[in-house]
Amino acid sequence: MILEIHPKNPDERKIKQVLECLRKGGVIIYPTDTIYGLGCSIEHPEAINRICQIKHIHPEKALLSFICSDLSNLSEYTKSIDTPIYRFLKQHLPGAFTFILPASKKTPKLLRTKKETVGIRVPDNEICRTIIKELGHPILSTSLPYDDEIPYTDAEEMHEKFGHLVDIVIDGGPGGVVASTIVDCTKNPPEVIREGLGVIE
Repeated sequence: MILEIHPKNPDERKIKQVLECLRKGGVIIYPTDTIYGLGCSIEHPEAINRICQIKHIHPEKALLSFICSDLSNLSEYTKSIDTPIYRFLKQHLPGAFTFILPASKKTPKLLRTKKETVGIRVPDNEICRTIIKELGHPILSTSLPYDDEIPYTDAEEMHEKFGHLVDIVIDGGPGGVVASTIVDCTKNPPEVIREGLGVIE
């Protein structure tokens, strides 16, 4: 199903519909501040596996990240980070970045890499941040698979392609075509490992 949600003023009733779906282990397509994402609650391993099947990737080898509503989730899902790194994150979030940080034991195994790191995003998007705030914990974040060079930007098109594989496609307006910038914060100084929409000054 397609669920149209206002990008600046998300409808409470529609957000509740999305929350019910996520709490039951559902999979959604949702807008971010970059390209549309494929997501689920990080507390449902079977939903994470479903996403891996949609992307044709092995759960153990997948580089999956998750979305937080703000930096307060960091202390739960990452090992303690020093003050300069915290300041660096605060300076760039919310924004179009994925930051790689050392994972804590609370991070689900499926989301940890072999190096015990995890990718974390805090997008500048009202819809996904509202969902996470109301849900009470992060949601998985991975880009939608696309055949050509350009990611899907239209909800109708996404529904046509993936509607039979996901539970809800959120229409939050046209999506972007450039992914997030990935920054490895386990290195000193932090290293940009993929140039995307976010700009490190």
